[in-house]
Amino acid sequence: MAKLPANVIFHQEIRLLVFRPRGVLDQKTLTTMAGFLAKEEVRASKPFNRFTDMSKLDAVDLDFRVMFELALHRRVGYRARPAVKSAFYVTSKASERIVKIHALLNGCSPLRVEMFTEVHDAAKWLDTSPETLEFDASHIKGS
Repeated sequence: MAKLPANVIFHQEIRLLVFRPRGVLDQKTLTTMAGFLAKEEVRASKPFNRFTDMSKLDAVDLDFRVMFELALHRRVGYRARPAVKSAFYVTSKASERIVKIHALLNGCSPLRVEMFTEVHDAAKWLDTSPETLEFDASHIKGS
Protein backbone atom coordinates (compact mmCIF):
# COMPACT_ATOMS: atom_id res chain seq x y z
CA MET A 1 0.00 0.00 0.00
CA ALA A 2 1.28 3.45 -0.95
CA LYS A 3 1.53 6.31 1.55
CA LEU A 4 -1.91 6.69 3.05
CA PRO A 5 -3.85 9.93 2.72
CA ALA A 6 -4.77 11.88 5.84
CA ASN A 7 -7.29 10.18 8.13
CA VAL A 8 -6.84 6.73 6.57
CA ILE A 9 -5.79 3.51 8.27
CA PHE A 10 -5.27 0.18 6.49
CA HIS A 11 -5.68 -3.05 8.48
CA GLN A 12 -3.55 -5.37 6.35
CA GLU A 13 -4.44 -8.57 8.23
CA ILE A 14 -8.15 -8.22 7.48
CA ARG A 15 -7.87 -6.27 4.20
CA LEU A 16 -9.85 -3.28 5.49
CA LEU A 17 -9.31 0.39 4.70
CA VAL A 18 -10.77 2.86 7.21
CA PHE A 19 -11.35 6.47 6.18
CA ARG A 20 -12.31 8.94 8.88
CA PRO A 21 -12.69 12.38 7.26
CA ARG A 22 -12.68 15.38 9.58
CA GLY A 23 -13.89 18.95 9.30
CA VAL A 24 -15.60 19.73 6.00
CA LEU A 25 -16.11 17.00 3.42
CA ASP A 26 -15.60 18.69 0.07
CA GLN A 27 -14.83 17.87 -3.54
CA LYS A 28 -11.06 18.05 -3.02
CA THR A 29 -11.18 15.50 -0.18
CA LEU A 30 -13.38 13.11 -2.15
CA THR A 31 -11.32 13.45 -5.33
CA THR A 32 -8.12 12.74 -3.40
CA MET A 33 -9.62 9.66 -1.76
CA ALA A 34 -11.14 8.35 -5.00
CA GLY A 35 -7.81 8.74 -6.78
CA PHE A 36 -6.01 6.90 -3.98
CA LEU A 37 -8.57 4.07 -4.05
CA ALA A 38 -8.34 3.70 -7.83
CA LYS A 39 -4.54 3.38 -7.69
CA GLU A 40 -4.58 0.97 -4.76
CA GLU A 41 -7.24 -1.23 -6.35
CA VAL A 42 -4.95 -1.71 -9.35
CA ARG A 43 -1.88 -2.23 -7.18
CA ALA A 44 -3.43 -4.56 -4.59
CA SER A 45 -2.91 -8.29 -4.96
CA LYS A 46 -6.23 -8.95 -3.17
CA PRO A 47 -9.40 -6.84 -2.93
CA PHE A 48 -10.09 -4.92 0.27
CA ASN A 49 -13.23 -3.73 2.01
CA ARG A 50 -13.76 -0.15 3.13
CA PHE A 51 -15.27 1.61 6.13
CA THR A 52 -15.93 5.35 6.12
CA ASP A 53 -16.69 6.92 9.49
CA MET A 54 -18.45 10.21 8.82
CA SER A 55 -19.02 11.01 12.51
CA LYS A 56 -16.08 13.44 12.73
CA LEU A 57 -17.42 15.75 10.02
CA ASP A 58 -18.45 19.29 10.84
CA ALA A 59 -20.13 19.85 7.46
CA VAL A 60 -20.63 18.44 3.97
CA ASP A 61 -19.90 20.83 1.11
CA LEU A 62 -20.85 18.76 -1.94
CA ASP A 63 -23.49 19.19 -4.55
CA PHE A 64 -25.43 16.53 -6.39
CA ARG A 65 -23.38 16.93 -9.61
CA VAL A 66 -20.10 16.22 -7.81
CA MET A 67 -21.53 13.17 -6.04
CA PHE A 68 -23.12 11.89 -9.24
CA GLU A 69 -19.89 12.20 -11.24
CA LEU A 70 -17.75 10.65 -8.51
CA ALA A 71 -20.11 7.73 -7.92
CA LEU A 72 -20.33 6.96 -11.64
CA HIS A 73 -16.55 7.26 -11.98
CA ARG A 74 -16.12 4.75 -9.11
CA ARG A 75 -18.70 2.38 -10.61
CA VAL A 76 -17.12 2.40 -14.09
CA GLY A 77 -13.59 2.17 -12.69
CA TYR A 78 -14.42 -0.82 -10.50
CA ARG A 79 -16.73 -2.74 -12.85
CA ALA A 80 -14.33 -5.59 -13.75
CA ARG A 81 -13.04 -6.21 -10.22
CA PRO A 82 -14.02 -8.62 -7.43
CA ALA A 83 -16.87 -7.65 -5.14
CA VAL A 84 -15.98 -5.55 -2.09
CA LYS A 85 -17.98 -4.06 0.74
CA SER A 86 -18.02 -0.34 1.43
CA ALA A 87 -19.67 0.53 4.74
CA PHE A 88 -20.51 4.11 5.71
CA TYR A 89 -21.20 5.13 9.29
CA VAL A 90 -23.38 8.24 9.17
CA THR A 91 -24.44 10.57 11.96
CA SER A 92 -26.09 13.44 10.09
CA LYS A 93 -28.75 14.01 7.45
CA ALA A 94 -26.16 15.63 5.14
CA SER A 95 -23.96 12.51 5.31
CA GLU A 96 -26.97 10.28 4.75
CA ARG A 97 -27.90 12.16 1.57
CA ILE A 98 -24.51 11.74 -0.09
CA VAL A 99 -24.17 8.09 0.92
CA LYS A 100 -27.64 7.33 -0.47
CA ILE A 101 -26.61 8.84 -3.81
CA HIS A 102 -23.39 6.84 -3.81
CA ALA A 103 -25.23 3.61 -2.93
CA LEU A 104 -27.94 4.16 -5.52
CA LEU A 105 -25.47 4.84 -8.33
CA ASN A 106 -23.34 1.83 -7.42
CA GLY A 107 -26.24 -0.62 -7.22
CA CYS A 108 -25.68 -3.79 -9.28
CA SER A 109 -21.92 -3.19 -9.30
CA PRO A 110 -19.14 -5.06 -7.46
CA LEU A 111 -19.04 -2.13 -5.00
CA ARG A 112 -21.54 -3.19 -2.36
CA VAL A 113 -22.38 0.04 -0.54
CA GLU A 114 -24.29 0.03 2.74
CA MET A 115 -25.08 2.82 5.19
CA PHE A 116 -25.15 2.33 8.97
CA THR A 117 -26.16 4.46 11.93
CA GLU A 118 -24.49 2.10 14.42
CA VAL A 119 -20.82 1.07 14.28
CA HIS A 120 -21.53 -2.42 15.61
CA ASP A 121 -23.91 -3.08 12.68
CA ALA A 122 -21.23 -2.00 10.20
CA ALA A 123 -18.69 -4.20 11.98
CA LYS A 124 -20.99 -7.21 11.74
CA TRP A 125 -21.55 -6.61 8.00
CA LEU A 126 -17.79 -6.25 7.44
CA ASP A 127 -17.08 -9.32 9.62
CA THR A 128 -14.84 -7.47 12.05
CA SER A 129 -15.06 -5.92 15.52
CA PRO A 130 -16.42 -2.49 16.42
CA GLU A 131 -13.06 -1.81 18.09
CA THR A 132 -11.27 -2.28 14.78
CA LEU A 133 -13.59 0.23 13.11
CA GLU A 134 -13.32 2.70 15.98
CA PHE A 135 -9.51 2.61 16.23
CA ASP A 136 -8.27 6.14 15.58
CA ALA A 137 -4.54 6.57 14.94
CA SER A 138 -4.74 10.34 14.38
CA HIS A 139 -3.05 11.00 17.72
CA ILE A 140 -0.06 8.77 16.85
CA LYS A 141 2.89 10.62 15.33
CA GLY A 142 3.37 9.82 11.65
CA SER A 143 -0.15 8.57 11.03
